[in-house]
Amino acid sequence: MADVARAAGVSAQTVSRVANGEPYVSETKRLRVLEVMRELGYRPNSAARAMKRGEFKTIGVVFHSLHALGNHATLEAISEAAAKLGYAITLIPLEARTRRAADGAFTRLGEMTVDAVIVIIPSHFVDGADLHLPAGVPTVVLAPPMVDGAGSVDFDQEVGTRAAMERLVELGHLTVHHIAGPRDSYSAQGRRSTWQAVLEEHGMSVPEPVQGDWSPDSGYRAMRQLLQRSHPTAVFVANDQMALGAFRAILEAGLRVPQDISLVGFDDIDEAVAFPTPLTTVAQDWGRVGREALDLTMEMLAGGPPRNVLVPTRLVERHSTGPAPSPSGGATPAV
Repeated sequence: MADVARAAGVSAQTVSRVANGEPYVSETKRLRVLEVMRELGYRPNSAARAMKRGEFKTIGVVFHSLHALGNHATLEAISEAAAKLGYAITLIPLEARTRRAADGAFTRLGEMTVDAVIVIIPSHFVDGADLHLPAGVPTVVLAPPMVDGAGSVDFDQEVGTRAAMERLVELGHLTVHHIAGPRDSYSAQGRRSTWQAVLEEHGMSVPEPVQGDWSPDSGYRAMRQLLQRSHPTAVFVANDQMALGAFRAILEAGLRVPQDISLVGFDDIDEAVAFPTPLTTVAQDWGRVGREALDLTMEMLAGGPPRNVLVPTRLVERHSTGPAPSPSGGATPAV
């Protein structure tokens, strides 16, 4: 900066004002300073300027996988919202699903010049008490509230699940079976507890859920198990991937959706409309989660307290649900 000032015949303060785009510099001086900057190859040191301001205009994002459902859309929303505010994003991928990997990622973030941290990892990945987040750095976790001092953004599992269950009750089904997600998933726990609560509120029997692991294959196996032990007329499945496998098992048994069995999924994946019968499901807006996370991060950077934000889910009705079949009208499964 001193070299530019000498060559341009101005003060270092004037060079600084030109570099920062500040007013109070005549057009003649501004053009002269810019010309000398080009001639000398001068480029402002953003790191030094950030240290002086006490901010780096960068947000660190810890994530496990871009292939996990919703992560790509969430990251895209965070990046777009941050760019509009003049912030850059630094991505820190987790090498493995272990607490050591998480600690390593947070340690790297602590060594970097970031203003805040957004954490996108499965809520059941590690116990919140074991997350050693960078000290003094505003942090938002995309999961249920799990870390003292950190904000959180998560989907409201109850709203969408309750809407799906109430719709099946309205259609006259005497009970609703459930293909559940993994036991260590907070999302799966929320969907399962609401499913059970709605049945109990209506005085209906609560069938034993069948456990899945989010995959279509586990949904297929779970549906075959259900068909072997009972004659379900309605099944609420904890995600659309398992619903896809369940759909296959229903068709292989010689049954129809929804004439014999109503089927509801969760997530509203792009393929939900391409099921043999378009799938009724609960939609989650991943882009909104990303935007809410960025908004909360900005609040905390401005000195606001951490908050817990719930993003609503909603039922998307298609053609995989229908009235309960009459007792004499249902087909016998050929499992």
